[in-house]
Amino acid sequence: MPPPSLSAPFLEGLARGELRYQRCADCDAPQTLARYACRQCGGTRLVWRTAAGLGTVYAVTVVARAPSEEFRALAPYTLAIVELDEGPRLMGHAAPGVAIGDRVHAGYFTFGGHTLVRFAAGA
Repeated sequence: MPPPSLSAPFLEGLARGELRYQRCADCDAPQTLARYACRQCGGTRLVWRTAAGLGTVYAVTVVARAPSEEFRALAPYTLAIVELDEGPRLMGHAAPGVAIGDRVHAGYFTFGGHTLVRFAAGA
């Protein structure tokens, strides 16, 4: 049996309607992309935490041309990078019309058999 995916805690959290992220037990730096070591200090004592799902839009774009056939049904769609209140930044889908600086909250939807994040205004 292969070892569990490094991102399994994140994906399992999404399936439960939770945003999970790693926090370094050595320097307290947060990170959303699952890694074996801290991106800040290189420490390997990483713990998974659950975010409240609230944050501020850091960047936003509208995807008019889907990167794959699978996502063509969603196009055009909005993607945003959100700085979560706990510190890390996470990219996810967003409701149309969200803008940089907006306070948002995370919601979830299922597409293609996967649970995805969709941020909406109002946090």
